[in-house]
Amino acid sequence: MAAAGSSQVVRNAAASLTIAVFMFPLAEELGWSRTLIAGAASLGGLAATGASPMVGWLVDKYGARLVLAVSIFVLGLSTISLSWATVPIAFYLAYATGRVIFSSPIQIGASVVVSRWFIKTRGRANGLLSLSHSIGMVGFPIIASLVIASQGWRTAWVVLGVLVWVIALAPVSLLIVQRPEDVGLLPDGDKPGTGATDGSARAVEEPQWTSKEAMRTSALWILAIGVGLLFVMQAGTNVHMAAYFRDQGLTTSVAGLALSFNAGFMGVGSIIWGWLIDRVPVRITLAGVALIMAMASIMLVTADTTVEALAYSGLFGFGLGGMLVAPPVAYANYFGRRSLGVIRGVTEPFTSLGQAIGALLSGAIFDITGSYLIAFVTFAVLGVLTMVIVMLAKPPRHASESIVAPQIT
Repeated sequence: MAAAGSSQVVRNAAASLTIAVFMFPLAEELGWSRTLIAGAASLGGLAATGASPMVGWLVDKYGARLVLAVSIFVLGLSTISLSWATVPIAFYLAYATGRVIFSSPIQIGASVVVSRWFIKTRGRANGLLSLSHSIGMVGFPIIASLVIASQGWRTAWVVLGVLVWVIALAPVSLLIVQRPEDVGLLPDGDKPGTGATDGSARAVEEPQWTSKEAMRTSALWILAIGVGLLFVMQAGTNVHMAAYFRDQGLTTSVAGLALSFNAGFMGVGSIIWGWLIDRVPVRITLAGVALIMAMASIMLVTADTTVEALAYSGLFGFGLGGMLVAPPVAYANYFGRRSLGVIRGVTEPFTSLGQAIGALLSGAIFDITGSYLIAFVTFAVLGVLTMVIVMLAKPPRHASESIVAPQIT
């Protein structure tokens, strides 16, 4: 858990809240538009859409340790190279590479490992994993802001890249194990040969779907579409949040604090949503997440004071906590651990594509209208639509299942 969590911390070198900190100084010094800057995140998202199926296969075939170790090394290198990216094509190549790592191998590898090590407490385990991500979401933008203020944005990229290597490269290279059975253990810390918790009982309780079987179910694609829409809202809001608050007349400090509230409440939300999803059907949990994000999106339209900025940003972050926790749990609970890497690989493109569309959509709307009003209203409507969609994702019934575990409902 700790090793997987370290990768979640450092993936924030390429997170939307981190690029949000750089957006203002990059636009000011280099004369780039916000659409151009956000376009790098969109390009990375599109590239991750194509990479995710292969990444999922690699995780199942060669293990998450190799995938995560290579990914952390490349992420650090691409982040450092952004310090020399003063022309759009160089910026796009470097940042898009980092964004692919953010969206695909780290996301898939870490969550698949955790979901394979936990069944009964899978929601809480993924909540803790998401909490690790939120720690990075708080820390990396703050570090970037401080270094930008004192040394400039070029030095800030170098500092973030070095931190990626220092924090995560050794843990993911040395401590990741693909599944508990590989070292003679069982999920959730259960001991072999203890009656109801032995391996044979687990095999009966847990769904066992191949990737091909899963892809023939409507539940898989309904979940993928619903999650993709949530990520349209997430990227479209977070990438532009700091700039939006500046446009609303708030100071740089308030904008930075609002981003910290967003990340901090995402961490709180991760724990709460993780606890909830172990007790409430996953599709109902996802519908609740969509409702919270929709409410926060429409509230942001009126955010022009410090209190409003902090409150609405925090509420949106709380929803994001559930957005990160629920999907990995849903896929594992519905389809089991057997082909989870491949299953995540074929569904993750919906997430990456959603992030790409959201970031670019908000930037384009701002450049055309001079305001984010239409973007936030659109995201609120998408949130309501997502509530309806995910409620249709009922657990699939496998013909060979003799018992369906309570937690997969």
